[in-house]
Amino acid sequence: MIFLHSDLIGEDNALFVTLVASTLFALIIGIAFHEFCHAFIADRLGDRTPASQGRVTLNPLAHLDPIGTMMMLFIGFGWGKPVQFNPYGLKTDPKTATLFVSAAGPLSNFAAAFLLALPIQFGLVPYINPFSTTIIGVESLDDYIGLFLTGAVYLSCILGVFNLIPLEPLDGFKVALGVLPDPISEQFAKLRQFGVGPFLMLIFGIPFITGYFGEVYNPLSDIMVPAVSWLVELFTGVG
Repeated sequence: MIFLHSDLIGEDNALFVTLVASTLFALIIGIAFHEFCHAFIADRLGDRTPASQGRVTLNPLAHLDPIGTMMMLFIGFGWGKPVQFNPYGLKTDPKTATLFVSAAGPLSNFAAAFLLALPIQFGLVPYINPFSTTIIGVESLDDYIGLFLTGAVYLSCILGVFNLIPLEPLDGFKVALGVLPDPISEQFAKLRQFGVGPFLMLIFGIPFITGYFGEVYNPLSDIMVPAVSWLVELFTGVG
């Protein structure tokens, strides 16, 4: 992610540092709060596994995976430490329990995006898209704060939407199993036999195959871009 604006190094160091700080902040808050919410909901539903592993805490060190965080920072793809829980040891039925625990993570990212966007929504700082081709007009402290917050809002939405993709090992797979009617859910669950194969095909396989035969097609962009853009517009009030 930080390579996106590496051309700013030496040319506008303050702008580059702001973008890197926004990315780090969003990743640390996004991943740590995401995993905490998984652990918190499981704990509240009666499973002591997360608490026994020290996961019912907002301390980022309990949730960040060093390699996964570095990969997300540098290449935009990574992970946190997954929260372990026992769906059969909770106060509700396993299907509902898994739905609640799994959905808590992505929903926490959207909650973070909503809160971070409030100063932009109320016009206290400007909306400045860090993913635009060129970033201009960043001069005042308010501009830098606006850029920082807009970047954090975007990344929080990206984390939430990405994790809701209904493929293993993402939360969205378990959410889908929880919301689908039982007969369909049982059939959908059979995708587990393929492990992370469908996920890797979506991320790497389809772009590679289509690029080999012609123009690269990235289905992940078709999924992510409209959803993230809509959420950012909703939270910031900027179309």
